[in-house]
Amino acid sequence: MKKILSLALIIALSLSVFVGCASTEETPAELETLTIGVSPEPHATLISLVADNLKEEGIEIKTIEFTDYVKPNHALEDGEIDANFFQHEPYLDDFVAKEGLHLVSAGGVHVEPMALYANGLESIDDIPEGGEIAIPNDTVNGGRALLLLQENGLITLNEDAGLEATENDIKDNPKNLTFTALEAATLPRVLGEVDGAVINGNYALEAGLNPVDDGLVIEGKESPYVNIVAVREGEENEEKFVKLMKALQSDEVKAYIEENYNGGVVPAF
Repeated sequence: MKKILSLALIIALSLSVFVGCASTEETPAELETLTIGVSPEPHATLISLVADNLKEEGIEIKTIEFTDYVKPNHALEDGEIDANFFQHEPYLDDFVAKEGLHLVSAGGVHVEPMALYANGLESIDDIPEGGEIAIPNDTVNGGRALLLLQENGLITLNEDAGLEATENDIKDNPKNLTFTALEAATLPRVLGEVDGAVINGNYALEAGLNPVDDGLVIEGKESPYVNIVAVREGEENEEKFVKLMKALQSDEVKAYIEENYNGGVVPAF
């Protein structure tokens, strides 16, 4: 009887060890959560595209959508999020310098060409004398808008204006245009109230506008305004961010951009 009980105990212990091993093999390793602040389009879309691949790499992606250009950088600096993906590098550099933040680029992903839009007009020649043009009110994107207008002959800027040109740098304005600086996110909504508006690519896409199809003029492919993933200084080489950038700079993402945005978003890798 003792032998039978001993044998039963041995079998039970063996089954317990076997089940324990099987359970360990089937249970995935604990995932590391990576919280990223994004603009809705195209940033949130591109992040969602790589989320499953990153999960296989041990990273659970969580996104928080922002609709402005100020809060995401402060949220990153304050540790509320781990990274953000909404801005181009000149904007980040300018914001960091002015606000005293400690943020850097982990790498570039795409360019969203800025364009001039105007309801009911076929070309820039149709913009009326004394017309009102709305532009973004932040330093970098406002300058970017003015440079686009200069490239297409609507204005001429002082030679030393640079990327942060303002209305004060305009030295020649043949049509006597007036410029109204507004928060970038509001520009699509005022398009019917002005003679033209220079709109950032992400806000144009959210409003159903495509710079290639709807813009009167559009930035060239050599634009320096590459959208980047920003992280806290000193963290850019951490494995989780290396994996994130590898996923975002993949052939899969490049093909998706080229097939779905019709030039409204351009791969930059």
